[in-house]
Amino acid sequence: MTHDTATGLSATLQHMRSAWQANKPGYAQRRADLKALRAAVKAQLPQMVAAINTDFGQRSAAESRIAEGMTVLSAIDHLLAHLRDWMRPTPVGAGWRLLPARAELRAVPLGVVGVISPWNYPVNLALIPLATAIAAGNHVLLKPSEHTPATSAWLAQLLAGVFPAERVSVVQGGAEVAAAFSALPLDHLVFTGSTAVGRKVMAAAAQHLTPLTLELGGKSPAIVCADYPIEKAAARLATGKWFNAGQTCIAPDYVLVEGGQQRVAALAHALGVQVRQRYGDDLAASADYTRIINDGQYQRLMAHVADARARGLDVRQLAEVPDNAAAQRLIAPTLILQPDAQATVMGEEIFGPLLPIISVPSLDAAIARINAGERPLALYPFSHDRKAVERLLQQTVAGGITVNDCLLHFAAEGLPFGGVGASGMGAYHGRAGFDAMSKALPILWQPRITATDWLKPPYKPLQRLLDLLVR
Repeated sequence: MTHDTATGLSATLQHMRSAWQANKPGYAQRRADLKALRAAVKAQLPQMVAAINTDFGQRSAAESRIAEGMTVLSAIDHLLAHLRDWMRPTPVGAGWRLLPARAELRAVPLGVVGVISPWNYPVNLALIPLATAIAAGNHVLLKPSEHTPATSAWLAQLLAGVFPAERVSVVQGGAEVAAAFSALPLDHLVFTGSTAVGRKVMAAAAQHLTPLTLELGGKSPAIVCADYPIEKAAARLATGKWFNAGQTCIAPDYVLVEGGQQRVAALAHALGVQVRQRYGDDLAASADYTRIINDGQYQRLMAHVADARARGLDVRQLAEVPDNAAAQRLIAPTLILQPDAQATVMGEEIFGPLLPIISVPSLDAAIARINAGERPLALYPFSHDRKAVERLLQQTVAGGITVNDCLLHFAAEGLPFGGVGASGMGAYHGRAGFDAMSKALPILWQPRITATDWLKPPYKPLQRLLDLLVR
């Protein structure tokens, strides 16, 4: 069921909720749905890659297979492997005062879960929360990004071939539809996008007290400590930053380097070597380098470069681009060395292939700098000194952390994925997502005969029992 405008959203939601109420999915239905979704995604990987490539102008096929295909299939496999255990009631102690009563928790589905997914990973960030909601026994209303129309159309036809419309429905449209979607009385809403839009989504959802999982963004720092080899740091930072041309919410946004200007220069040189090794001498000819999603994002990123140059900063473009780079929306991996806080590139999440590098005199200075800003979605310490890493872990707060690498905590199915503060609230992936999209229903089972049958007025004859209960 696809919509071009906001009209009919309420009717669609009511239809889906009525269908859910009439036939709540049990274990067999959930498992069958997940297996059918997995088979459909696997069968249509080439069409998925082609659709994403159309939207980006050029999207590395290998990166689409890894970041969209592998992650979705892996997430579904994890859900299938653990679904029966997660659905099983969990015994909970009722306490001796209520003996012989027993207590349990049951994960019960919520109803209709809304998912608003972004453009940067348009399949991954749509289908992983969708699959998780299905595993939890919900129906799903999906609003994919209008900035990736080919992928959104592919998602709509994929899901229509797997689910009846009353179980999964796709809503297409622009900002007006997204705003109306956010204001629906959904049973849970998962939004992935910018902090600024996340605030609007939260305000819209508040009118119905809709519970939220907000996956936002922010300036996620990497810290290269004095003991860590520069060449190894460069290799791992290059993957984390230039995968998808930096259009990743958990990409390292800037790098703090302990050890002075010499190590900054060494890291800049090593990153240049990585770019040449990965993409060759002709960046435009590389099939593995992704383009910027649209003209608006391209102009925003180039404005950061222009601002840095106007300030006299050391801006290093690590690969040549052709004269028609703007028409291709091609931005080379670019370093901006030692920017101050006033540089625009340090004022917002970059979300592109620009990488500021800043020297810090000590680990304490790095920690103070991180804590001076809003809490990031991700943090990347690079050090073989366990004590130094533990100091960072204890003295900072971030949504998630990968030590001595980038991005990979997202791919660990057993780890919750989510932000904190301005970078988001709530989490999903694996059990965390299943729990977020379920109600942990507390149930107390009272036997036929229990001591509380006698706990009633007149209380005077029960004084000794009362003294025991309140001791």
